[in-house]
Amino acid sequence: MLNLGLVGLGFMAATHIKALRQVPGVRVAALCNPSGRHLDGDFTGVAGNVGDNAPVKLEPGSFKGFRDYAAMLADPDLHAVDICAPTLAHHDLAIAALRAGKHVLCEKPFARTAAQAREMAAVAAETGRILMPAMCLRFFPEWLWVKAAIADGRFGQVLSARFRRVAEPPGWGQQNFLDGVKSGGALLDLHIHDTDFVQFCFGRPRAVRSSGHTKISGAIDHVVTEYEVAGGAMVHAEGAWCMTPGFGFNMSYTVNFERATVDYDLARGADALKVCEAGQAAQVLKLGQPDGYVGELRHFAECIANGTPPSIVTAADGVSSMEICEAEERSVRTRQRIELA
Repeated sequence: MLNLGLVGLGFMAATHIKALRQVPGVRVAALCNPSGRHLDGDFTGVAGNVGDNAPVKLEPGSFKGFRDYAAMLADPDLHAVDICAPTLAHHDLAIAALRAGKHVLCEKPFARTAAQAREMAAVAAETGRILMPAMCLRFFPEWLWVKAAIADGRFGQVLSARFRRVAEPPGWGQQNFLDGVKSGGALLDLHIHDTDFVQFCFGRPRAVRSSGHTKISGAIDHVVTEYEVAGGAMVHAEGAWCMTPGFGFNMSYTVNFERATVDYDLARGADALKVCEAGQAAQVLKLGQPDGYVGELRHFAECIANGTPPSIVTAADGVSSMEICEAEERSVRTRQRIELA
């Protein structure tokens, strides 16, 4: 049994706890929050922009509660730490856990800066512990499906691809999210999902050209980026969390192949994924696998159990996504095309 401790007990921790119910061989053994909130394991009323927002409550007595992170790390029965704390804390929390001999799953963005992310990856290599960024999009069925379609060429080459993730301001954690110095704004906290997925599908971009603006955080709250990728496909992504309250949240993608157009739109609900293939009637695909949070946590647990490094998303991927986002920010600020090494 893998004993897992969570630090940071907001919406994402509740989401991970819910997903862990579908991950065999893992037990939530500890919770840590310096403020003391939710240390009773009761996350009733915690809600966010994805998932069913069903109430989450751990069985009393089934876990240990800590206000002191160092005390949690000192527990010899704890094997791994799941970091769901605000972005600004990721670097120090991850390094402390790695040096304490724990494996680490760290929510996105990996850190506040690419330099911090590189240091985290270096410490993981030094300690021989697993450090995996929680880039859940790589595990969602509809995204895995389109990644496979791009990779195997079933519809021919990709001519263009557009990814979009737009929302009203976060309704939770605003003390952190809406302070751009702490969060990096929508570009780093929200748009990074699609930046990372672009590199997952097309490799690390050769260059980026971005436009954007701030509205609520002082950082980039709305960004549109063109990525120059190997193969020459036209690839764009848009991210924002500054829509007027009442707008809600939406994520979508459209990939235009030589012989098909694939379109995903969360707003269509159960009919979200549509495939229009040349010479055939359009069809809706309903994939039905567990969601991306279950997938990422299963992968993390399996890697620890098997003693193998993560393969679907690595610490190096987490570092690279940070570097690309920082290049996008420089492009917004300078209005110039930014090359990536």
